[in-house]
Order: sequence, then C-alpha cells, then structure tokens
Amino acid sequence: MALINIKFSSEVLGRQTSINVIIPQKRTNGEIGIENAAKDEKYKTLLLLHGLSDDNTIWLRRTSIERYATERGIAVVMPSGDRSFYTDMKYGDKFYTYISQEVLRIAREYLPLSEKREDNFIAGNSMGGYGALKIALKNPESFCAAAGLSSVADVESFMTKYASHLREPIFGTGEKVPDSEDLFFLAKDGESQPIKPRIYMGEGKGDYMYADNIRLKTLFESLDYDYTYSEDEGAHNWAFWDDYIQRVLSWLLD
Repeated sequence: MALINIKFSSEVLGRQTSINVIIPQKRTNGEIGIENAAKDEKYKTLLLLHGLSDDNTIWLRRTSIERYATERGIAVVMPSGDRSFYTDMKYGDKFYTYISQEVLRIAREYLPLSEKREDNFIAGNSMGGYGALKIALKNPESFCAAAGLSSVADVESFMTKYASHLREPIFGTGEKVPDSEDLFFLAKDGESQPIKPRIYMGEGKGDYMYADNIRLKTLFESLDYDYTYSEDEGAHNWAFWDDYIQRVLSWLLD
C-alpha cells in the first residue's frame, strides 16, 4: 500500500489544499505482516470524511485504515472539510462543492481510480457521517453507497445544543438549517429518485446522539432504500469507529 499526500490548488476553495490517499501497491514482495489485494485495474474508491474536531490525517492516526484498505484492495481518499459540516458556508468556504465535486476529480487526474458509480463510496464519522449521508443523498449518480458512523443525524438539534457558534458562519445569522442540509428531508425527498445510494448507519448505544440516530433509522426503514443499521454498546470514540470502519468495508465489498 502507498500513502500519498497530494497538494494542489483548489478552484472551489480558491487556495492551496491537500488530500491524503491510500492506494494499493501491486508488488509488495518482502513486506511482512500484511495481506495485499491489489489488482491490475482502476481501483474502487472510498471517500472518507472526518469529524468536527479533526482533519484529513485523523483516520490514519486513530485507526488501522491503511491495513484494512490494503487487505481489501481499495483506495481511500481523505480530504479536509474543516468545521463546515460539509456545507457551502454562508460566510466561509464552499466545502460541499469541494468535497462532492472536486476532490475525486483531482485525485483521478493523478491516480488510477475508477470513475464508475458502482466503484465509488463515501463514509465518515460524526460530522463526517452527516456529510457522507448528505452528499450521497444529494449525489446518487456519483456514489452507490454511503456509511455514517455515529452521525450527526439531526443537524438542527446538534447546532442548537452543541454548536450554536457555528450556525452563523455556516447557515447565516438566525437561520434554521435549510431542508437541503437536513438528512430527514433529503431521505424523504430522495425516495422517489430513479437511483438511490445504499445506506449504512452504525451507532453506539452509549453515544450522546443515539436518540437522533434512532429517529433517522426509523425513517429510513419506512422508506424505499437498501438500508442497513448496526449498533453495539460503544460510545462516540475511536475504538468504536476503528471497529466499524472494518464492518463498513465488509458491507461495501463482500
């Protein structure tokens, strides 16, 4: 497996930025303690998003995602979404457009990543789980599957309880979260679309957002989606996410 940091100029953000990419290495003779599933073809790709307090290095630092991806023969692209909730901010950068439209296009310029819908997935934890579900629901033609782990399921509730200081830069002064950024609205609105992403949600019973996730789970189960839900006794932490990203890869690829 190779770990690549691509520094580039983002037209959407109007500045320099970078992404981290894990990509299979075809010949690894002599590498000890790892199974390699690299293939001679363009790679299936997981766009993996981080949470509110983190950046594009965090999955590499807190989990064994590189080892898991090597064993699966899948590329993993990790961008930074700052504290934007993966939204085109009212007073800030256009992170929704950047993540949903530009990141994979740039990565494909340099790396052999498949452009096929059936080979592209998106996932994330916490704020990144919200971002992954939102982006897939709004762009079903680009992502065939999305996984949210310990997601911010109800972003309006989260802003009110935990992140009121972020409401103004993201959504504007005194503004409620618009329908276009609300997972409950997007799930219902997307049900009638001719193509829909497969949806996976993983949640810990000890997570402080457990109740919101159960409400979103109940909604998805009432709608016409290929939907999978899993829960354990875990909390909102990296022990849970390291375990569950392995489950996500199995769900995506098995």
